[in-house]
Amino acid sequence: MAIILRLDRVMDDRKMPLNTLARQVGISQVNLSNLKTGKVKAIRFSTLDAICRVLHCQPGDILEYQEEEEIL
Repeated sequence: MAIILRLDRVMDDRKMPLNTLARQVGISQVNLSNLKTGKVKAIRFSTLDAICRVLHCQPGDILEYQEEEEIL
């Protein structure tokens, strides 16, 4: 997939632990962990909105597009 998730980087920059972010966003730690590690195929806009609100960031800080050949 050409969309790369950078949630782990933003969380590290903000020194936000997974359990705290999950609680403040209102999703399970398992779902947030899957999102953080890129094991998901989709994200709801409401979830993305909540993550950006809690982390004080933009969607572009979390999501990155790369051409398929750049990934390989």
